[in-house]
Amino acid sequence: MDLELRDIHKHFGKIRANDGVSLKVSPGRIHGVLGENGAGKSTLMKILSGFISRTSGTVLLDGEAVSCSTPAEASALGIGMLYQDPLDFPALSTLENFMVGQVANLRNRRGEFRTRLTSLCDDFGFSLDPDTAAQRLTIGERQQLELLRLLSLGIRVLILDEPTTGISSVQKDILFAALKKLVSQGRSVILVSHKLEDVEALCDTVTVLREGKVAGAMDQPFDTTALLRMMFGAPPPPTTRERRTPGEEVIRLEKVSAPGGRSGLSDCTIGIRSGEVIGLAGLEGSGQDVFLRVASGLIRPGRGKVLLQGHDVTGTSYHAFRRSGVAFQPAARLEEGLIPGLTITEHIALQDKSPSFVVRWDRSELAARENISKFQVVGTPVSPVDSLSGGNQQRLLLSFLPGAPKLLLLENPTRGLDMESVHWVWEHLDAFTRQGAAIVFSSSELDEILMVADRVLVFFDGRVIKDERPEDTDAMGLGMAIAGKTE
Repeated sequence: MDLELRDIHKHFGKIRANDGVSLKVSPGRIHGVLGENGAGKSTLMKILSGFISRTSGTVLLDGEAVSCSTPAEASALGIGMLYQDPLDFPALSTLENFMVGQVANLRNRRGEFRTRLTSLCDDFGFSLDPDTAAQRLTIGERQQLELLRLLSLGIRVLILDEPTTGISSVQKDILFAALKKLVSQGRSVILVSHKLEDVEALCDTVTVLREGKVAGAMDQPFDTTALLRMMFGAPPPPTTRERRTPGEEVIRLEKVSAPGGRSGLSDCTIGIRSGEVIGLAGLEGSGQDVFLRVASGLIRPGRGKVLLQGHDVTGTSYHAFRRSGVAFQPAARLEEGLIPGLTITEHIALQDKSPSFVVRWDRSELAARENISKFQVVGTPVSPVDSLSGGNQQRLLLSFLPGAPKLLLLENPTRGLDMESVHWVWEHLDAFTRQGAAIVFSSSELDEILMVADRVLVFFDGRVIKDERPEDTDAMGLGMAIAGKTE
C-alpha cells in the first residue's frame, strides 16, 4: 500500500503543529520520522491514524485521496498506530484486550481469539499469557499486545510513536525483529522517534521535522551529523554534571520489603544523602518502581523501616512525605501525573495552596504563562494537557516540582525526550542538587545513568544486587547485573 501525505497543516489556535508537511511511504520499507520534542511528529501521525483532524492537506492511499475522522475509520483503510503510551484496558485480561474492536458477539468466540493470539505470539516470538491482566504487563509487553491486535485487524500501514521509550534492551530487540518481519511481508512501517540509534538500526528512509516543517530527508546510509543539524540546527552538547561531595543522609530504607509491581521489594537497605544523584537500573518491574513509591510514601512497607532525616516515617501518608520535602514524579504522565481534559491553567489552579474556596484564575493563568516560558513548553495556558506532545507533558510535569525539595524521586524523567531536551532537563535538575536536594531517578537508558549519577543501584527480582559508582563500572557491567549476573 503506497501512502502519501501532501501539504499537511494542523493549527491549534496560533500554534502551527504541522506547517505544510509532505512525505511518501512505500510498502515493504521502514520510514523514519525524526525530530526533537514538539517538532510535530506525533501530531502528524495522529492525523494519519484518525485520532485528530487536519486543518488542510491531502492523504493518499494507492493514489486515491482518503479521509478518516476516527481511528476506526483509519483501521478500516488499513492504517493503525501504536501510541507512545499503549491504549489498553488495565483491568481486562490480555485476551480481552486483544479482542477489543474486532467483531461483535465476542463472548462465544473466546476460543477462536485465544488460538489466534497464541499463533501470532509464536510467529513473532512474544510471550504473552492470555489470562494475565493488562495492568500486570510491562510497557514492552503492552506494546506487543497492541501490535498483535492491530495486525489481527488487518493493518497494512503500521505507525509506531517512540516505541523504544521505557522498554528494556531485550524487549527492544524483540520489537525490532518483529518490525523487520512485518516489512518482509510487504507491510509499511512508520517509526516516529528522536533516537538516532533506532533510526539507523531500522529505517530505510528518514524524514526530519523541525518546528512543524520538513527540514530534510535522507536514505540509508545516514549521515549522523547531517541528521542532527536538520533536527537542531547544530549538534546538542553532551549531558554532564559536576559531581559533588554528598552531605547528611536524607532518607534511609532499612530491611524494607513491600508489595507492588511484578517483583515487589525485598529486604532493601539503602541510604541516600543530600546532593547525591542516584540512578536506578533494571528490567521493568524488577523493584525500582516499588522503591520509588515506598520512598515517597505511596506504598507502605510490609516489613522494615523508612527514616526521613533520622525520623521514622514508616506507614505515614504520601502527604506527610510531601510536607517533609519529598516530591515524586511518575513515568505514566497522563495516568498518574496529569489529568486529561484539564488545561495547563487548571492544573496550576489545583496546586494553589490558598485556603480560599475562590479560584484566582488570573493568578493561575499568570503562573501558567511563567511555567510555559521558563520550561519551554510548546502550548498555551488554555491548552488541554493531553493535546501536548509527550516531551512537552514531561516539561510541564517538571515545572510542578517544588522550589526547595529535600528529595526528588523521578521515574524515567527524560522518557520520550530528545537529546537537547535531556541536556536541558539535567541542567535544571542539577540546580536542585546545588541547593542540597538528593535525586533518585530510574531510567532504561544506561548511558544516561552513567553520565549523571553519583551512584547506580541495579535491581533484579525485587532486590538491589549492585550498588556502585559509575567510574567503577560500565554499560556492559550494568547490563550483566540487570540480567542477574554480578560476577
